[in-house]
Amino acid sequence: MGEITPSENEWMIMEIVWEADGPLTAAEIIKRLKGRLKVSDKTVRVMINRLLAKGVLDYEVDPDDSRIYHYHAKRTREECLELKSRRFVDSFFNGDAHLAVASFIKNGNISDEQLEELKRLIDGM
Repeated sequence: MGEITPSENEWMIMEIVWEADGPLTAAEIIKRLKGRLKVSDKTVRVMINRLLAKGVLDYEVDPDDSRIYHYHAKRTREECLELKSRRFVDSFFNGDAHLAVASFIKNGNISDEQLEELKRLIDGM
């Protein structure tokens, strides 16, 4: 199965879409990306098409101009994070979430406060 979650650059596009108050045109997405991502307008449009193919974005055709599409998120940030996390664990930890969590805790800079929060999360599961 091909990748179904946004790549790193596609994620930047999705952040803009998720933060928007409503649907955005490709031109609006490109304008909001200025300074965040150094790629051509054409490349942004290619990434938008990839997000459509992955089922992360959807669109409505402008009622006054059929050449303009209004893009909106088809999946939430949380849904994408969950899918990306699951695929990461499957790919790099052979599906073993225990190993993944242990690795992050062991190798991450986790404060005592964050460790306590993790303990509370685990206790609540």
